Amino acid sequence: MIEDDTVVIETHGRAGVVTLNRPKALNALTHPMVLRIAEALTAWEQDPAVDHVMIRGAGERGLCAGGDIRAIHADAKAGTTGSLDFWRDEYRLNARIARYPKPYVAFMDGIVMGGGVGLSAHGSVRIVTERSRVAMPETGIGFVPDVGGTYLLSRAPGELGTHLALTGAAVGAADALLCGLADRYVPSDFLEELVRDLTEGTDGAPADKVVDRYALPAPCSGGSGGLAADREWIDRCYAADTVEEIHSRLLGTGLPAAREASETLHAKSPTALKATLAALRRARALDSLERVLEQEYRVSSAALSVPDLVEGIRAQVIDKDRRPRWSPAALFQVRPAAVERFFAPLGEGRELTFP
Repeated sequence: MIEDDTVVIETHGRAGVVTLNRPKALNALTHPMVLRIAEALTAWEQDPAVDHVMIRGAGERGLCAGGDIRAIHADAKAGTTGSLDFWRDEYRLNARIARYPKPYVAFMDGIVMGGGVGLSAHGSVRIVTERSRVAMPETGIGFVPDVGGTYLLSRAPGELGTHLALTGAAVGAADALLCGLADRYVPSDFLEELVRDLTEGTDGAPADKVVDRYALPAPCSGGSGGLAADREWIDRCYAADTVEEIHSRLLGTGLPAAREASETLHAKSPTALKATLAALRRARALDSLERVLEQEYRVSSAALSVPDLVEGIRAQVIDKDRRPRWSPAALFQVRPAAVERFFAPLGEGRELTFP
């Protein structure tokens, strides 16, 4: 058994419980954590005493802020390939969660980003609260949404997923439900009692039925209409075939929210934006999560050798000057061949594959 106190594996009553245990790092996901979770899922799948699995984050800030991007930065800067091994096991875990034969209950309370989405949004029972902030913010660090993120976002209503993938915007509970990233809203005050019911409940009810006892309609953040109120301009603008045309349509609406989205895109990596749009459009045409994860592995592998990933992490996480110097710096400078490179075959023995 893998020993690693950054993830706590326990059995309580009829539940197998995974607790991500790096609260000071907002439970950022490491390779050993991925392996430990996979090992636990294997054990519980064959354990008749475990009716369902629960995953949650230690501390009060959130489930998981994503992968350990400091480690990815060091790997990319050194030109080594440890991140490829991490992603291979992480993406396999994402697919396994989606196909897990027992109910998989994810507590998406607080911050849930990047790899945290991969650990939760593929589950069968996905709970958000009024504190939830769910996002795939990869374009801000010169990366492309992964962990099945392009699968999920490409299947959100209309072009909502395109908007979220390109801007990296974080959404609250109501919008996470609308976009298909979650399926239950439970106020945070109810979580402690819900956990007790899931672990110690004696009526034998299935996990989804237990959660339904606590679920309520999700309030819109701040009383606004959220993404539902913006569907008209989002669908119209993000249906464009290029990022340049999306920019143009956003500015052409004359709407403050659309102009703000355009300004957000302007700050992202031009290469990452174009690769992300291409990945989303291709993911929409693929027939399963596994096929999309195979594509994402190619994309992530290519991103590891693109200068923007090292620069984006430097600006946002290492030096924190928030002033990345993207290369190339403008959308028109990103040639089609540079985007196509993200989808090129990796060669025999190097691809991520599923049965």
